[in-house]
Amino acid sequence: MTNHHFLLLDGISTGELFFVFLIILIFFGSKSIPKMARTFGRGIRQIRDASQEIQDDIKKAAFDDPTTDHTSKNNS
Repeated sequence: MTNHHFLLLDGISTGELFFVFLIILIFFGSKSIPKMARTFGRGIRQIRDASQEIQDDIKKAAFDDPTTDHTSKNNS
């Protein structure tokens, strides 16, 4: 039995979330929030891409034949 938690927001109610968004709106203003969201999205995308690249490198290294020499010894 697995119990999935959505972003670890178990103890936060809708009213509390509304209050947090209201405070963010007051401090940052309505014009800068889309820029912040865009920057956050780009950052998440970069993290996801880097994570995928690391996973691909690990998979490639795991399935690479260690007895095969990839360097050319006959460089004349």
